[in-house]
Amino acid sequence: MIRSEILRDIAPILRDHLVICNIGLPSQELHMIDDQPTNFYMLGTMGLSSSIGLGLALSQPKTVISIDGDGSVLTNLGTLPTIANNVADNYILLIIDNGSYGSTGDQPTYAGKKTKLEKVAVACGCENVLVCRDVDTGKVLQEAIDSKKMTVIVVKCDSGNIKLPVITMDPVVIRDRFMKAVSA
Repeated sequence: MIRSEILRDIAPILRDHLVICNIGLPSQELHMIDDQPTNFYMLGTMGLSSSIGLGLALSQPKTVISIDGDGSVLTNLGTLPTIANNVADNYILLIIDNGSYGSTGDQPTYAGKKTKLEKVAVACGCENVLVCRDVDTGKVLQEAIDSKKMTVIVVKCDSGNIKLPVITMDPVVIRDRFMKAVSA
């Protein structure tokens, strides 16, 4: 499976939660698959989905799921010790590890080589770190939500992108409708 297929598979699970989605193609894919006011699409900040999601989880009680890529997590490795040291049991970091920088042309990442993000997360102090195959993402994500424990999930999948248009929704509209969903 590629990232867009995983997003299509887990969209029904995501609907009931606040979602912060990674820059570029992941946001475009989720927007196309199942646009929801509870989805916050990152349009220009690589590596910050996990940080923004953690901040949101710490500030309110609803479940927050950050969808990030291996490339983005690698560009902001400081997010993993921050997550480990600021436990929010309503927070899930879902890292879709396709071994590439998908939004910039599928250049290989170090996660596609020797670096194992699950081991990095554990070394940073994250206590509940799971690894799953792409086809098991929905099951593992639902179990993490049900556990009510902060969880880092690393999903191993194939690299690849689908062709789709950019999100034409104004960023202010994305922000405002998301803030309204957070407050609801």
